[in-house]
Amino acid sequence: MCGIAGIVESHGRRADRETLADMTAALLHRGPDAQEMVVADEMGLAHARLSIIDLEGGHQPMALANGRLRVTFNGEIFNYIELREELISKGHTFTTRSDTEVILHLYQEEGEDCVHRLNGQWAFAIWDGDRHKLFVSRDRLGVRPLFYTRTANRFLFASEIKALLRCPDVSLGLDLQALEQVFTFWFVLPPRTAFRNIWQLPPGHSLTLENGDLRIWQYWDLRYAPSSDADDKEKQLADELLALLQDATRIRLRSDVPVGAYLSGGLDSTLIAALAKAVIGDNLYTYSVGFEDPEFDESIFQRDASAFLHTHHSETRCADDDIADVFPRVVWHSEQPILRTAPAPLFLLSRLVHERGFKVVLTGEGADEILGGYDIFKEAKIRRFWGRQPSSRLRPLLLKRLYPYMDTMQRQSPSYLKNFFHVSPEELASPWFSHLPRWELTRKLGCFLSHAARAEMKFADPFEEIAQQLPPAYGSWDSFNQAEYLEAKYLLPGYILSSQGDRMAMAHSVESRYPFLDHRVVDFAARLSPRLKMKVLDQKHLLKRVAHGLIPASIEKRYKQPYRAPDGVSFFSRGCNYARELLSPDSLRKHGIFDFKAVSVLAAKFASHRPTSVRDNMAVVGILSTQLLLEEFMYHQDPSEFSRTPAELHATRFDT
Repeated sequence: MCGIAGIVESHGRRADRETLADMTAALLHRGPDAQEMVVADEMGLAHARLSIIDLEGGHQPMALANGRLRVTFNGEIFNYIELREELISKGHTFTTRSDTEVILHLYQEEGEDCVHRLNGQWAFAIWDGDRHKLFVSRDRLGVRPLFYTRTANRFLFASEIKALLRCPDVSLGLDLQALEQVFTFWFVLPPRTAFRNIWQLPPGHSLTLENGDLRIWQYWDLRYAPSSDADDKEKQLADELLALLQDATRIRLRSDVPVGAYLSGGLDSTLIAALAKAVIGDNLYTYSVGFEDPEFDESIFQRDASAFLHTHHSETRCADDDIADVFPRVVWHSEQPILRTAPAPLFLLSRLVHERGFKVVLTGEGADEILGGYDIFKEAKIRRFWGRQPSSRLRPLLLKRLYPYMDTMQRQSPSYLKNFFHVSPEELASPWFSHLPRWELTRKLGCFLSHAARAEMKFADPFEEIAQQLPPAYGSWDSFNQAEYLEAKYLLPGYILSSQGDRMAMAHSVESRYPFLDHRVVDFAARLSPRLKMKVLDQKHLLKRVAHGLIPASIEKRYKQPYRAPDGVSFFSRGCNYARELLSPDSLRKHGIFDFKAVSVLAAKFASHRPTSVRDNMAVVGILSTQLLLEEFMYHQDPSEFSRTPAELHATRFDT
């Protein structure tokens, strides 16, 4: 895993080596082992390396023997051994054992279609010197990031936005339409980013730049088969899924450095650790994060998993103050506003992995999105059941049983629940019926925006923008599959794999690998009947059958607990002065994004320890992360300068 960057100049200009070096320097956390670059005429490619495969021979940017094809590559191609053997049989000669060289030879053999042959997680750029053409691609599910921008004379790309901002002719400004999307969906819809005129290459897409012409196209997308009666084939399908997961895990253990695994205490990560243990043997090292607050802590299940699998286990503990301490760096790495503090404990977890000397970990992300694991899928099923008899007083009680850990919901009346969960006939027909409660709740955060910000946003409709991106067949899919698509297509790459995944792991030079996101597993899951993913209200039904006997009974039978972390309370402890400063009226007026009166009331609510809601917590985290983003990027303040020491940063009282 690495960081990549590049420049293609126009108008006959030679690529600027100094700018390229500055861009590479911004990516050192992604690639601390080596930094190299190549400049040839209008092209410049750079690479910051985290050495994992072919430690001696895998240096980048890499070229074929004639030097006309060059690549800079971030990621791993897990089937590179099989592809290498096939290419050798066709007459290709290799000088390294790296997966990077396989990409070059495969491109030489198959051109832009080479991406269809790759099983992995990648963002790479190939310069074809004969055609003066740049070819860029990003993996199917969006595990690895790729950003780009154009100026008057340059096309620039990089693994992170902060590298693009090292170029002096890249202008910087917050994209308020992107902010509205975060404050509706939790993510920015690609190709937008949080910054104006800086774009992300969407997952499953490739790009070419040739003779100044930019072309972007989609080479892969999730496709769901029509629902079918497959219950009689359940055992056969479970066997097929297990075989796919075994192989997906096996090839993700390919590495010239040790590979560990995360244990969250849930079904998914425990199963992946079990499959890894079957390959590695008694030398599997596992890692987890626990919480001081018992409401969020899953340590007992993490320890059960480790004891059952006999792994060498390490854990880090996370308190409210720890979240406040690292949150500025979390935002700096995320490069977009976030509505939850959940990335912060994962930042601490990757730090633990780094301190233990590991560079690679397996994780269980992706199973919930493709195999029916989220409460939002169960919630939508209950809401449709209620919608068939909207006057029922018993059916809404199922929603209270769904969220036993949410005290505020337990106190609500059926009429409130009906309004909150959107069960009218019109709402039942919505293409995003499954997500209406979440998105409508999050969209209410707009009440904290300033009049000026709302005026600029008024011509943008985030729902219209996402509607334009839905595939033509979307309306014909089962409603369960529609819900899965929205999670896997957007929330997964836009938040979970970025703010909680790649960015938090690579902050400490750790590569995460995701067996559930092997495209063979994803395509297989898309062909399954929804009834095998959720049988009545039994989430991940088929996966549980696969896992039976491979994981502890305590984990197999436990009630699913979503991963959460303490939110607003983390920033109102005795020492978190930067939060008080950034939420103060003076700071809010300075940036002009938020209504200082509304925010002052919200902040006072937390400061006085009065009861707060889910919306309150999303609001305070979203506002604070946006303020941090503006300070860190617009005003170039290093996140390490945000201090909790009164001597270094004067505390500002709230105006209430």
